Amino acid sequence: MMTLPVGEHILEESEMLETSPYRVRGCVLTMVERMDEEFIKMLQACDAHSTEYVERLKDESSVCDIIERLQDYIEKRGNAEEICRAYLRRIEHTYYKVRLVKPNDPSQKLMEKLCKYIYAKDNTDRLRTRSILCQIYHHALHNRWFKARDLMLMSHLQDNIQYSDVPTQLLYNRTMVQLGLCAFRNGMTKDAHHALVDIQSGGRAKELLAQGLLLQRQHERTPEQEKIEKRRLLPYHMHINLELLECVYLVSAMLMEVPYMAAHEMDARRRMISKNFHHVMRMSERQTLTGPPESMREHVVAASKAMKTGNWKSCKNFIINEKMNTKVWDLFFRGDKVKDMITAKIQEESLRTYLFTYSSVYDSLSMVTLAEMFELDIPVVHSIISKMIINEELMASLDEPTQTVVMHRTEPTRLQSLALQLSEKVSSLVDNNEKIMELKQGNLFFQKPNQQYGYQQGQRNWDNRRNQRQQRNY
Repeated sequence: MMTLPVGEHILEESEMLETSPYRVRGCVLTMVERMDEEFIKMLQACDAHSTEYVERLKDESSVCDIIERLQDYIEKRGNAEEICRAYLRRIEHTYYKVRLVKPNDPSQKLMEKLCKYIYAKDNTDRLRTRSILCQIYHHALHNRWFKARDLMLMSHLQDNIQYSDVPTQLLYNRTMVQLGLCAFRNGMTKDAHHALVDIQSGGRAKELLAQGLLLQRQHERTPEQEKIEKRRLLPYHMHINLELLECVYLVSAMLMEVPYMAAHEMDARRRMISKNFHHVMRMSERQTLTGPPESMREHVVAASKAMKTGNWKSCKNFIINEKMNTKVWDLFFRGDKVKDMITAKIQEESLRTYLFTYSSVYDSLSMVTLAEMFELDIPVVHSIISKMIINEELMASLDEPTQTVVMHRTEPTRLQSLALQLSEKVSSLVDNNEKIMELKQGNLFFQKPNQQYGYQQGQRNWDNRRNQRQQRNY
């Protein structure tokens, strides 16, 4: 049988419909793409919690078989552009499916083969961008954290993703979320927070992940815009659990923010690491009556308050309990390992918080006692304290023979810190008042060009008065 071009290149008068070799005018690739889009629309129209959705979802195996047969056909008769389009269809039905149970994952080799071909042959940015996002998502989903992170950093997608089309931006958001969840499973809480902060900070995670529309913003959309956004929504089986996502973000923020707040308690210029975490804490403080925690947020707030005092056991019991396990942690693959990791992180960060908070009232601390209090090994305690000393977070030194931490007493006391804050604010207030007076008099800020000498003299007088005031304060 002779090699035939793809159907769209066949002229209408040269069609052969009755005898072999058959020649049919029409693009096979476009037809399969339209079929795949209609299948997605059918899933979108079904109730996600009904048996009809499950029945329709069973047809995906048939759709994947058709796409595989299309791939074989296009590889023999199509050009590079058509092969890339067929490969992307195959990728988009593979990247979000988990196969962690199998030791030798065939989907990883398949994804690498298809994506490498698109990277090499595709001339359009859209197919290449979508394929690399799908590959990163697949790596992160299967716990290959370093491969996923390196691929994201090398691609530089975060620099120009805003110029892509909306479906590609939604795929980027999903990939960043999956990257953050992968970082959290591997104990990289800082990386997890940085990956999730953009999605969680605006309170629009549902929209940014194409998992639904917010009713609060309904008045901002025209009926036509609402139809377009509804067509972009993903089928339910591709959704990411939003409560799990928020819990991972808040726990990561807690492990970073609480020690930082303890270390900079008296710093008036303290910056916020996580605005969303502070908002949740403020909302809790405004409540007149605080009962036992019920929701996921309340559990994280209660755990944060316990960590502030260095009570790691209460913190751990608020984060890891039967209710939280059912809602969040049991949804992870190998959830027991995730819970062990969280417990270890809580112990370490609670120790750091305890040292930041209470180091000023001690002359020395025994590392053996600290290890017993936080149920950590002595080498782990030694490592944590050494890092704090090296980073100048703790003004102390280690006495190795006696295994004690000797405080240097260089930090100001609470009263001294408050006095320093007050003096800074008073000094700033005086400066502002003097500037206002000089502005009203007009002899400092509005000199003519021929009054340069007077301006310089006024500046010297200003500096002298400021230096005198600083000497009086200190």
